[in-house]
Amino acid sequence: MANETNIAAIQNLIEALLQGTPDVFLVNIRIKPTNNYKIFIDADGGLDIDRCIKINRALYKQIEELAWYPDGDFSLEVSSPGVDEPLKLLRQYKKNIGRNVEVTFIDSAKQEGKLTTVTNEAITIEYTQGKNKKVELVNKEIKLLTIKQTIVLIAF
Repeated sequence: MANETNIAAIQNLIEALLQGTPDVFLVNIRIKPTNNYKIFIDADGGLDIDRCIKINRALYKQIEELAWYPDGDFSLEVSSPGVDEPLKLLRQYKKNIGRNVEVTFIDSAKQEGKLTTVTNEAITIEYTQGKNKKVELVNKEIKLLTIKQTIVLIAF
C-alpha cells in the first residue's frame, strides 16, 4: 500500500475507535518506510497512558485481522504528541489556553506569550513589552494563516 493509502486507512480505523470517546481526537499519523506507524492522539482533558495502550491494542488487533501485513512486519506506536510537537489542530489550541506558547510566523519571526483566546480564524497571546516603568501588557491577535507553527513552552 502507498503511504497516502495507508494513512487514510489507518485514519478510518482510528476515527471509528475514537467514536466512543468524544474527548479523544486524532492529531497526526506518520509512517516510516519500515512500516512503523506513529499515531498521535490527544484529549481535551489530558490523555493518560492507559488510554493510549487501550487504543494501541485495539488498532493493532484490527490491522492483524485485516491481514495488511501477513508476515507481521509492522509496528505501531500510539501516544500523545510530545512537548516538542507543534500544535496542529484548533482543538489543541483551545486545550492549551492559559499556557505559554512560542508562535513562529511564516516569515520566521517569533513571539512568545500566554495563549488567551482562540477562534476559528485567530489566536490571541498576551505578553509584556518594554522595561522598568514603561512595561505594558500587550494582547496581540494573530491570524492562523500567518502562523508557521506554535509550540507550548514548558516552565520548570
